[in-house]
Amino acid sequence: MSTDDEDDALFKALGHRTRRRMVDVLKGGPRTTGMLCELLPELDRCTVMQHLKVLEEAGLVIVERRGRERWNHLDALPIHGIHERWIGPYAAYAAAMLSRLKRMSEAGQAVAPAPREHKETGGV
Repeated sequence: MSTDDEDDALFKALGHRTRRRMVDVLKGGPRTTGMLCELLPELDRCTVMQHLKVLEEAGLVIVERRGRERWNHLDALPIHGIHERWIGPYAAYAAAMLSRLKRMSEAGQAVAPAPREHKETGGV
């Protein structure tokens, strides 16, 4: 699977509020499927399993079977990858622009428009 396909699967998985809620719950530690069903009483077990499957395919959930129980563990590495590729560089760019704006306003200079292209972000 290419990096773009992996990113698509990850964004699809995080694009649904129920799956984001499940990720938030799993952030606190592994849960069995039954525990997740109890935390999501508005959903039937089949629907919970379907959401878990999407999260697993995106690499966000690792399943461990213990007897009859299915334990779901969060793997946060894909989210870290998104942060490294998208959030970090854009946050750094935004912070640099705000710092520049502050310096210029404190110096009493006219604030010029920002350049249209920035090396770190690939052209914002």
